[in-house]
Amino acid sequence: MIIYPTIELQKGRCVSLRRGRLDEPMIWHVDPVATARGFAEAGAEWMHLTDFDAVEGSEANEELVEDIIRKAEIPVQLGGGMRSRDRIERWIDRGAGRIVVGTLAALEPHLVRELAEHHPDQIVLAVDVWRGQVMTEGWRQTGALSPAAYIEAFGDTPFAGIIVTDIDADVDEVDGSLGLISALAEIARVPVIASGVVRTLDDISRLKYIPNIAGAIVGRALFQKTFSLSEALRAARAEAEPVADFL
Repeated sequence: MIIYPTIELQKGRCVSLRRGRLDEPMIWHVDPVATARGFAEAGAEWMHLTDFDAVEGSEANEELVEDIIRKAEIPVQLGGGMRSRDRIERWIDRGAGRIVVGTLAALEPHLVRELAEHHPDQIVLAVDVWRGQVMTEGWRQTGALSPAAYIEAFGDTPFAGIIVTDIDADVDEVDGSLGLISALAEIARVPVIASGVVRTLDDISRLKYIPNIAGAIVGRALFQKTFSLSEALRAARAEAEPVADFL
């Protein structure tokens, strides 16, 4: 299972949000570029980057995002405000390894299918779930479909993956979130990346045994130093099967 260490940007700073509340960010006083390079040095294969200002329509972080992509030394999975073909393809041209699409998929599913077909292994579908419904517009608008129906509607669309986030997850509700993500992973025809459910190393250990879970996005726990990225990467590795001794 791949661990995606995560940077979330707001006004040029690394932040964490609780249930998507942009007005109450938890600010981490670290350098975003140095943090991204630290992910690579720890052994990460990928990193995830979300631009919260872009969700609001601002381009204030664009130079910083480009700098992270250039200097991270690992591929960057980029999300935030990807609501047009031009913007998505511009960031692919700028070197983003993958683009995460959420609201656009709900509004223009045919366009997103076409983008996934034209950019193999580079388009990721975001499925953000709150109270059993898919949310769009930066977690502010409720969609018409259930998460399962939404994923099934995209059928064999060749996404690089599907990120499933349980917005309503609480610190004490990890088991319920794992149940939701497990059920959706069973439906999905491409690998699922779990988001918002890793708070301890035990959560990683449980996730890696759920069928079709190919990765986990990990952010706040790393900044809070609940565990290190190196520890998370070790926990995500498949354990060797026991081999019988033959005489």
